[in-house]
Amino acid sequence: GTLNSGAQIPENRNLLTALLTVGSLLAAMLAQFGIGPGSNFGMFLLLVATALSGGFGVLFVRAIGGADMPVVICVLNTCSGFAGVFAGLMVSNRLLLIAGSFVGASGAILSYIMCAAMNRSLADVLIGGFGESAGAEMEEVTGEATKITAHDAAGMLSSAQSVVIVPGYGMAVAKAQHAIADIMRALRGAGKSVRFAIHPVAGRMPGHMNVLLAEAHVPYKVVYEMDEINGDFPSTDVVLIIGANDTVNPAAQTRPGSGIYGMPVLEVWKAKQTIVMKRSLGSGYAGVDNPLFFEENNAMLLGDARKTCEALVTSLKELLGDEGNGDEDRGD
Repeated sequence: GTLNSGAQIPENRNLLTALLTVGSLLAAMLAQFGIGPGSNFGMFLLLVATALSGGFGVLFVRAIGGADMPVVICVLNTCSGFAGVFAGLMVSNRLLLIAGSFVGASGAILSYIMCAAMNRSLADVLIGGFGESAGAEMEEVTGEATKITAHDAAGMLSSAQSVVIVPGYGMAVAKAQHAIADIMRALRGAGKSVRFAIHPVAGRMPGHMNVLLAEAHVPYKVVYEMDEINGDFPSTDVVLIIGANDTVNPAAQTRPGSGIYGMPVLEVWKAKQTIVMKRSLGSGYAGVDNPLFFEENNAMLLGDARKTCEALVTSLKELLGDEGNGDEDRGD
């Protein structure tokens, strides 16, 4: 079977966590000091400690909500590095010490960056405060979304003077970065101002979207971080959102019961027009409905991101004519 991305917190979670932790530590200490190394019973206790530690790991990870998973990956990466350091100390292996130090340090830095982007303290991460707010009751998001075709979206983009493109994990899954770059070139060739807005946790790791855009030869000077571009959305004609959901969800600011409330997001809803490209109207990785889909100034362009982008490029070139066939090196 499969598990959903929401937090799965059993009853008496704190008691179970305490019992597993104490039990594994006690078994390990008895195996080393109480029984003595080398005995069969000592080996049995060591296996018990390993099993209890594994149970703690399963309980720990299952209590993590989907939105917090990237943070946890960074934390576990840090732990793996420090485990390598300790192993290197035990066997006097300098290579393990050096490699483990690099992995642990990089993981710790990533953990801090991700925690800051998710508006969580590192202490909350270390004590296992993941996803507990995901079960909070919140008002159901209802309304009727405006659905458009690729040709309609091309018309909106061709009539705009300033466009901001917001890529998300959906772009990475569909491998649509090259089609997105073609959209950028068509618009810039027609004299439009085109920029990219990157959320710190877009994708699965910091820099995920930056790497994909660089692979598609998107100029670095038109790629902006969230803090750099958030204030420009009110003066933006059209925001094109490809595969992003939680990072553009206004519920993070307006709905205290939401599992992502308090997380810094791209304030795309302040633009004159937004176009969201997704497969469906479903919630994002955090399992939180997005009220942006039902805003009056938003239009939904549903379908596979790459195929939709390719259709959008074709329609743009038809509308823009020869202007959309070149890409001027603009210093937006």
